[in-house]
Amino acid sequence: MTPAAVLVPLVLHPEPTVLLTLRAADLKAHAGQVSFPGGRLEDGESPVAAALREAEEEIGLHAGLPEIVGELPPLLTGTGYLVTPVVALLRPPFSLNPHPGEVAETFEYPLSHVTDPAKPERRSREFRGETREFWVWPHERHYIWGATASVLVTLASVLRED
Repeated sequence: MTPAAVLVPLVLHPEPTVLLTLRAADLKAHAGQVSFPGGRLEDGESPVAAALREAEEEIGLHAGLPEIVGELPPLLTGTGYLVTPVVALLRPPFSLNPHPGEVAETFEYPLSHVTDPAKPERRSREFRGETREFWVWPHERHYIWGATASVLVTLASVLRED
């Protein structure tokens, strides 16, 4: 397992949103997929430090802007990463400068969709001879699935508890 972290920024508009990225189309891994800013932990680095560093590198989000509110349970991906989602509040206005080699675009997803239990769909596909189930969140332009969708399901569960 490779330890990793992602930043899950909740943008505090009057109608809050979750900030997501669309990965660049020419990346070696997960090209063109929706994700949170994040990546591997460097030696001695905490999940919070890694998530903030990666968000600054990937989308130009100044590390001092997100207000960290906690971590969600780690998620083991099918590719062998143990990802810690780091939840943060992000107060507008702020500016982003996506790194074109890593991020094609940033976009926001309504938090009201995340907390709606009817929104995520459970789907399955054959992969390497076995059936895999995964979550998908509806979006008019992007396919939100995989680890990103799983993090959103966990976030929804936590938010509905509070």
